[in-house]
Amino acid sequence: MSRSDTLADALPPPLLADEWLNADGPIELAALRGKVVLLHAFQMLCPGCLSHGLPQAERVHRLFRGQEVAVIGLHTVFEHHDVMGPAALRAFNHEYRWSFPIGIDRPAATGAIPMTMQAYGLRGTPSLVLLDRQGRVRLQHFGSIDDLALGAAIGRLLAENDVPAAHAAASDDPARDECGALSCPAPRPR
Repeated sequence: MSRSDTLADALPPPLLADEWLNADGPIELAALRGKVVLLHAFQMLCPGCLSHGLPQAERVHRLFRGQEVAVIGLHTVFEHHDVMGPAALRAFNHEYRWSFPIGIDRPAATGAIPMTMQAYGLRGTPSLVLLDRQGRVRLQHFGSIDDLALGAAIGRLLAENDVPAAHAAASDDPARDECGALSCPAPRPR
């Protein structure tokens, strides 16, 4: 799985969002431990975000709603600040009917790059960050990512929790000792 050089296998910084859409309140990554988390960083005027990244995040959110994958959007404005403020984002969200939570990245005290974008070392938008069930960064990608590649990455992270469970179910049956990394054979009839 492709990883970021700076955050690979590390717990990520907190999301520094001043306002949340489609959420009852602030979202803390620690509260999502046990789930795979897809963080999609975007700007509403970014062509790749609008044509690919946001629809992809919405599809993942709808597919896994209420299950073991959480999707979070992060509106991280580093250009055209005057036209992409919170009021414009609320109208944008209403028109496109995104249903996943979206945080508005906190502006930096100096410079154009917002605080969460800086903390994560994101190079632009769209950017995607995948966290495993333990909350560690396992994938950080700048640009559009193919749906199948993203699905495979999410599937691998979901399956990671299943491997220990398969081995924990070991019994006196010698067939259980033949489990490999990808499969365990069914017990043989005696």
